[in-house]
Amino acid sequence: MTPDSPAPARRSRPKPGERRLQILQTLAGMLQEPGGERVTTAALAARIQVSEAALYRHFASKAQMFEGLIEFIEATVFGLINQIGTQDGDGLRQLRAIVLMLTGFAEKNPGMTRVLIGDALVTEHDRLQQRINQLHDRIETSMRQCFRLAVAQQRLPPDTDAAARAGIVMAFVQGRWLSYAKSGFRRRPTDLVEQQIPLLIG
Repeated sequence: MTPDSPAPARRSRPKPGERRLQILQTLAGMLQEPGGERVTTAALAARIQVSEAALYRHFASKAQMFEGLIEFIEATVFGLINQIGTQDGDGLRQLRAIVLMLTGFAEKNPGMTRVLIGDALVTEHDRLQQRINQLHDRIETSMRQCFRLAVAQQRLPPDTDAAARAGIVMAFVQGRWLSYAKSGFRRRPTDLVEQQIPLLIG
């Protein structure tokens, strides 16, 4: 090296927030790999090329890592549901947009789909599955509100059972998520959804 040659660039160490994000992105990526094996902290650390101890400097446990993924899902999904409600006041159009958003979110985020159906949480802490159950309940509540709004707008008959109808739509979305994950992410959750939505919401 000559006196005038530049010094080799030092590899900058990721900031704490960046490392947390890297851990979560890597975990989500590993969840969408073929086979659907259980992700261990050892495998996760090896993928990022850090020690397991380094992982635990950012997350107290693997359960906390999964909670980070669930928080991302919650923030994204309910942020979009709120946006849909703000942009369109029609109950049935809101419902259609929510179904398209939920199936589209899964298609773009295969690893998150395994979290949404609980498949990735089978061997993890029970509280994680409880939190996913609550997330499903909140989505169904949003659907129920759309049906009630459609009734109030006289888009549906006054005797429409909003709870029963919302349950059917939610089961449809869950089925799409499940089929996508169990097919090794080959059966796209958005396939034929546009044609099926009128059959679901009337």
